[in-house]
Amino acid sequence: MAESPETKRLRMERSKPNFFDASQHRPSIIFDVDYVDTVSKFTSKGQGHGMVGSGKSLAVFTSGGDSQGMNAAVRAVVRMGIYVGFKVFAIHEGYQGMVDGGDHIREMTWKDVSGIIQLGGTVIGSARCKDFRKRDGRLMAAKHLIERNISNLVVIGGDGSLTGANLFRKEWSELVQELLENGEITEEQASDCEHLAIVGMVGSIDNDFCGTDMTIGTDSALHRIIEAVDAISTTAQSHQRSFVLEVMGRHCGYLALVAGLACGADWLFIPEAPPADGWEDKLCKKLAHTREMGKRLNIIIVAEGAMDRHGKAITVNQIKDLIIDRLDYDTRVTVLGHVQRGGNPSAFDRILGCRMGAEAVLALTEATETSPACVVSLAGNTAVRVPLMECVEKTQQVGKALKEKDFDLAVELRGKSFLNNLKTYLTLSKLKPPDNVCSRDGKICSSEFNLAVLNVGAPAAGTNAAVRSFVRSCLVDGYRVYGIHDGFEGLLDDRIEFFGWMSVSDWVREGGSKLGTNSDLNVLYYSFFLYRTTPKNLSLEKIAQKFQQYNIHGLTLVGGFESFMSVVQLVEARSKFPEFCIPMVVIPATVSNNVPGTDFSLGTDTALNAITETCDKIKQSASGSKRRVFVVETMGGYCGYLATMGGLASGADAAYIFEEPFGIVDLENDVKHLAGKIKDDVQRGVILRNENANPNFTTDFIHQLFAEEGRGLFTVRKNVLGHMQQGGSPTVFDRNLGTKLGVKASNFLVHTIEEHTKSSIPWRSFVSLAVSFLVFGMNYTLPEISSYVSKCSMEAVMTFIFGTKYTYSGKLHVDTPESACLLGLKKRMVGFTPVTTLKPSVDFEHRIPKGEWWLNLRPLLRILAKHTSTYIGESDGGFVTPSDVTDDEPEFL
Repeated sequence: MAESPETKRLRMERSKPNFFDASQHRPSIIFDVDYVDTVSKFTSKGQGHGMVGSGKSLAVFTSGGDSQGMNAAVRAVVRMGIYVGFKVFAIHEGYQGMVDGGDHIREMTWKDVSGIIQLGGTVIGSARCKDFRKRDGRLMAAKHLIERNISNLVVIGGDGSLTGANLFRKEWSELVQELLENGEITEEQASDCEHLAIVGMVGSIDNDFCGTDMTIGTDSALHRIIEAVDAISTTAQSHQRSFVLEVMGRHCGYLALVAGLACGADWLFIPEAPPADGWEDKLCKKLAHTREMGKRLNIIIVAEGAMDRHGKAITVNQIKDLIIDRLDYDTRVTVLGHVQRGGNPSAFDRILGCRMGAEAVLALTEATETSPACVVSLAGNTAVRVPLMECVEKTQQVGKALKEKDFDLAVELRGKSFLNNLKTYLTLSKLKPPDNVCSRDGKICSSEFNLAVLNVGAPAAGTNAAVRSFVRSCLVDGYRVYGIHDGFEGLLDDRIEFFGWMSVSDWVREGGSKLGTNSDLNVLYYSFFLYRTTPKNLSLEKIAQKFQQYNIHGLTLVGGFESFMSVVQLVEARSKFPEFCIPMVVIPATVSNNVPGTDFSLGTDTALNAITETCDKIKQSASGSKRRVFVVETMGGYCGYLATMGGLASGADAAYIFEEPFGIVDLENDVKHLAGKIKDDVQRGVILRNENANPNFTTDFIHQLFAEEGRGLFTVRKNVLGHMQQGGSPTVFDRNLGTKLGVKASNFLVHTIEEHTKSSIPWRSFVSLAVSFLVFGMNYTLPEISSYVSKCSMEAVMTFIFGTKYTYSGKLHVDTPESACLLGLKKRMVGFTPVTTLKPSVDFEHRIPKGEWWLNLRPLLRILAKHTSTYIGESDGGFVTPSDVTDDEPEFL
């Protein structure tokens, strides 16, 4: 059955790639202006340590439900506030503590927030407060703040907490005047606290706040869910059971949706997209078919607010009873509940809390009496400021849409990222494509084109998720997919097979590389600096022969710098080997995060969490031993991403990297810094060092230097983390990023092939148009037929005309720069960059990009560790709208 013109048009529109401008990848030194967000003003005015907040006070408090990462945000607010010169207070027990006053409002010192970054919950407490909802309660709260000269507030909570803060700000002038008239404050106090500035951060595991891509605590909650699902999957598989899991999300299905993507759930129930009537039959039919296809377990995820199209609640017990009654499957229910709120925060939430906390303080330094209350939000990979009430109003619109059963509007208000997550899940969770699109084993498909996928370089978590989504997305479009085992060496040895729908069924949760990467032991002969797994070092001629032998029309490489170099080499050899004139795309996957053209590579988040968890244990050991410093070596080659971000997430005292040269004087200063810290009764220290930070100042050297210089004050131990950073089950971030990149890579290849197999020779277009006109008769106008022919490949037109399968016999020849790209996440958009345009921005000797965004965060690492430094913030000082954050298709999670 031929594909209809409208279906073809929609599919081509969906798969149209988004290309990045090459100028976005220009070499920069350290501070790329595209990534400088708020504090460029701060530094350009020569402002720095203790200058802008002098004489002012700020207070930070947490309100509403707790979430992991709140402590990281509190720590950042306190330390950044002290750094810029504020007197900083913490309000314990949220609004209730503000109303009660007294010891609930305490001045904070640097040491007070030491050792809290790794703790879950909130150490300053949180409570619901009925008193603050009344004006008398807010009057009392204002009095307690003014008595301490507090006129700047940082509130960490959900939309209710932020709405209360905005109301407080609006009434502030009246409250101050009333207190003055009642003689409860002096005129000087009233003058000093004439205006109240408020900055919010959203702490909520539900990620239900419009105006930010991620809220503090969401990633950690997803970690808890996936840990539970992975554990349940092992027992479910053993006994061929079905499990129905309830996750939080009374009014938002984000946790259920993303968890479903990350674990490959068989079915989802979320408030924003209720199932159509008759869902019971469809669910049971799907579960039965999956068992017939050999699957031993079924996972169904239900948001606690799930309902049907008529607003009737759908419960986990209802689903369990349905499966037992109709299918007689052994089915169990697990309600995760507050487990999702607990545990240590993930590396992502710790870093998010640090960045948002610092940004909130800097927003207060720039606030004026006319500045609206704002929320520090995450837009992709950038911290931005968004007007608070615009976000709250849009969030409330979602609830209204759900109440009115306008589910399409609710999904739209959640943003394009939510919608795309939903579409991706629905595509990848199908039982399988129809038989006329592809067979179960994937060997017979509606298209005559063959695509291939392979891994090149070291394994990284998330690789299997990318391969799974790539394979399934290709099969949905009717393209056969070769899986090439063990990289290019495997291709030369014919370790290649067609993949079917179930070939990659459970790959999403698997670590490492199921396809395999390097297999030939002879590659160990090559130096680290030679790209040992790339085509040029094997045999371009033999690889070209294999491309021809297997008739490969498109190629996806999943891997690190070697994958990037492989495509560069294949592109450069196109003039000699026409077999390489096919579309090619690189999905970056390496723990080193050293691939140009992308902010993140698959595997980095999993590696960061491994580093962070190890550092937590090391710090615990150091505290128990007293006066102990650990020197920890991380992986990364010459890229210092892991050392820097691991240091920020673990609260390290310093991180030594190749990109930021350091010498003996710097090391001596850090020894003095550690000595002062330990004298101040902080009994531990952690130093991170990238494995290739400096050939002379090795981990052993730093260990021995610190041990000698700290003799009598502290002892020193070293720890080389090694390949544990590459192992383990992928985190939610890596699973979902891999899933999205796999789908986009498939769309890119399909779109490029179909664009270049249109009839581009005038006489063929004329013949096709003439024959079409004769066949269609006068049922269509000539412009309509012309439009149809122009949008379809010769294969589709001829198949439609003659009613039999027509095979495109022309040789696919694609040699434009845009046909060989790296697929990456830049700031907040996923897009494609031709590999040829990336070459000028790469340091090939050290295998790193010349400009790296995360270098902007190194001053923040130093500041939070009590070094004097200058921090370049992340917002330009202006505001963006909530739509700017939610409507641009963010791809962060």
